This record gives sequence, structure tokens and C-alpha cells, in this order.
Amino acid sequence: MKRTTLLHSELSHLIAAMGHGDLLVIGDAGLPVPPGVRCIDLAVTRGVPRFLDVLDAVLAELVVERSAWAGEASADLDGQLRARDLGEPRIVAHDAFKALSRDARAIVRTGEFTPYANVALWSGVAF
Repeated sequence: MKRTTLLHSELSHLIAAMGHGDLLVIGDAGLPVPPGVRCIDLAVTRGVPRFLDVLDAVLAELVVERSAWAGEASADLDGQLRARDLGEPRIVAHDAFKALSRDARAIVRTGEFTPYANVALWSGVAF
């Protein structure tokens, strides 16, 4: 059994395979997944797992160079995202966020029901 935070095998494998500049999106239960983009569906029920719990598990494994989220996010959610090490943050309109998700290696779907609880993470390098 793995010793580190992230135990989900498919998600762990994806992060290990990511290269510099690859995009991973973590989304709420309602974020659409564009055709052809891999979906790692973790949603079990409303609120399970929570967006921030999944984000924190991913951040334990992934070097993040830059990130983006929707300007429509609540001030509370925006503050919680800014409190994390998400590299260089960029705020975009929600429609622009959905458009950029088309380039993701994968979208991780959570059980989150908080509006605009989505973040795009571009992989950095550990050296």
C-alpha cells in the first residue's frame, strides 16, 4: 500500500505521468467534461468527496507551476484557493475556464456542490 497522501490509483498514475505544462482540472459535480477528455470520477454523493479535500490530496503529489479558476467563485472559495500553493494564479471567466478544460489531460470530478468550485492546475517541475 502507498505511504503518501494520494491513494487513488488512477489519479496517482496520472500525476506520475504528467510532464511540465500538462493540465489537470479538478471540478465540482456539475463541471462539464469536454468530449475526448479523460474523466476521473470520484463523486459518490452530494458533497463526497469535497473539492478542497481532493485538491489537497493532489497538491501533496503534484508540483504546480500555475493555476486558474473562475472569477465567479465566491470570495470564500477564492480565499481558500489563494491560501494554497497553486503557483501563479490566473482568474478567468467561467466560460473561459470551461474552454481551457478542453486541453486537460484529465478532469477529476468531485462530489462538490459549491458553485464554481473548479481549478485548473498546470504541472511544474521538481527541479
